[in-house]
Amino acid sequence: MSRVVSDTLVLTERNLLRLPRAPDLLVAFTLQPIMFVLLFVYVFGGAINTPGFDYVDFLIPGIIVQNISFGGFVTAIGLVEDMNRGLIDRFRSLPMSRWAVLAGRTIADVVTNLVGIVILLATALIIGFSFDANVVEVVGGIGLLLLFGYAFSWVFAYIGLVVNTPEAANSFGFMAIFPLTFISSAFVPVDSMPAGLEWFAEINPFTVVVDAMRTLWVGADGGSVLGAIAWSVAITAIFAPLAVAKYRKAQAR
Repeated sequence: MSRVVSDTLVLTERNLLRLPRAPDLLVAFTLQPIMFVLLFVYVFGGAINTPGFDYVDFLIPGIIVQNISFGGFVTAIGLVEDMNRGLIDRFRSLPMSRWAVLAGRTIADVVTNLVGIVILLATALIIGFSFDANVVEVVGGIGLLLLFGYAFSWVFAYIGLVVNTPEAANSFGFMAIFPLTFISSAFVPVDSMPAGLEWFAEINPFTVVVDAMRTLWVGADGGSVLGAIAWSVAITAIFAPLAVAKYRKAQAR
């Protein structure tokens, strides 16, 4: 057990050290989220009616959930690159835990997601976002975000083990998740959508998590923190075994 932990920590550090050396990934975690916040608040915000809330207070929980969901794309791209470069075969020849490769990747995502949350919250506070919450609710919301982001790290880990190129990993993950984030309550109230989309949006896990975040951070009614935790656990329970099985199969080739 101690070897699993130590190997996981070593590979987590390796994955984090890679970020400053990859400018495109660094931009994705710093400038891109800020651009999304400014674009939605100052370009689209005036045209969207959010009764009871300023649009910036309505938007920030949604856009942070969207950003945190895409945090795992680093894992997908990294796994594809490791597979193509033969690094996984190299790991297999070393006296190290097989679990550490995937665990190191997904735990590194938690750290990068936390950095992304801090950057987005700092930007949000500068442009007028305000909490209607105590310290426990703010910290609880950050914990919920990290849990949801960790679940999607496993989704992206599975995608990274299924496809053959970094470009395919990026595109496949984008096509699979991007529509889900928009057909949700992240950017507009779901009751403004056509009936079919409204029904889908209401059961969409993104809506459940975004509504829970609004309940925790801005005092909105109707969000279910337990529902958001349940979705995060369910997604992890489905995709973690799928990713591990796919990784074992790749190792056996």
